[in-house]
Amino acid sequence: MKARRWASLILTLTLIGSLLAACGSSNSSSKDGSGSNGSSVEGELVIAGNGATVETLMKDEIFKKFNEKYPDVKLSYVSGVSTDIVAKVTAQQGSPQIDVAVIEGGEQEAGREKGLWEALDPGQIPNMSKVDEQLKINENSGVTVNYTPMGISYNVKLVKEKGLPVPESWNDLALSAMKGNITLTEMSSNFGRSATIMLAYANGGSEKDMAGGFDKLKTIAGYMPTFAKTAAQLQQNLQNNTAAYTAWTMARSIVQKDQGVDLQFVIPKEGANIVPNVASLIKGAKHPNAAKAFIDFLLTDEVQTLYATKLYYNTAVDVKLPEDTAKLLDFDKSKIVKFDYGVISDNTKQWLDQFNKEVAPLVGK
Repeated sequence: MKARRWASLILTLTLIGSLLAACGSSNSSSKDGSGSNGSSVEGELVIAGNGATVETLMKDEIFKKFNEKYPDVKLSYVSGVSTDIVAKVTAQQGSPQIDVAVIEGGEQEAGREKGLWEALDPGQIPNMSKVDEQLKINENSGVTVNYTPMGISYNVKLVKEKGLPVPESWNDLALSAMKGNITLTEMSSNFGRSATIMLAYANGGSEKDMAGGFDKLKTIAGYMPTFAKTAAQLQQNLQNNTAAYTAWTMARSIVQKDQGVDLQFVIPKEGANIVPNVASLIKGAKHPNAAKAFIDFLLTDEVQTLYATKLYYNTAVDVKLPEDTAKLLDFDKSKIVKFDYGVISDNTKQWLDQFNKEVAPLVGK
């Protein structure tokens, strides 16, 4: 009987030891969000991206859906324009407070050159394999989650009432009829920068030869009381009818229709660039595994459909969209001009200096 009791006690102690070891292993593997199943992904994940409607969609729908799959991840959001987000990540190098940044392609490339992003392994982010090859990011430093073409938008009602021209060329932005009827962002904004690059293309140049673009921009400066600093200011100018034309994206143009401003979007005959929104994992992020799960989630059919139906972004993966949405987002992809973001990143500071010295002083003159 004594021998049996000892055997039973040893068996019990062995089982307890095994359970404790298993718990320790589980806790160790899930500390940074790792583990063998969805429920073990945990941590406090900080996402940075655009504000306004993008922030609303993230917080109200995407975060909630992600937490249905990964309930142990606490999500928070830092909103800002892409340049500001890159500046924050740069300032936090060595002790990052952000895990994932979803920003525009030009700023993402600038961050890549600074070494801000971790290379993404498609083996760890399976949905990366579904992304269109044309949308691939240098060195897999990020992944495109959606995009929208850049072009010219005009207020249909104002153009008809004032007998103004329907734009067909980027050079139409410099027509005398634009005086008092146009609003553009300054060069620090992606919209202003992209418009100037396309003005260069329309006059025999490119991002490698910007002389023609700056010449046209000097003319346009005289047509406006000021350059807008943000997209929100562009939006206000369009909504209060102080401007009939602007250069920005198709997605923003469609959103304005939902808000009561009848804008028509045009891709000029010289073509247009696309503005990709890119998700990147910050180097040294505190919760890399949860961050990878989140990036992969952004590429699911469910989230891609939300981007298309709620924000009017084109999807980065091939998704079956509602017929009306698919028709709304269709455009002639043969007219897309592929920018060299490396050249843009290398020259942005010089362009800003040139804008401030040569273009900004001509406003309203």
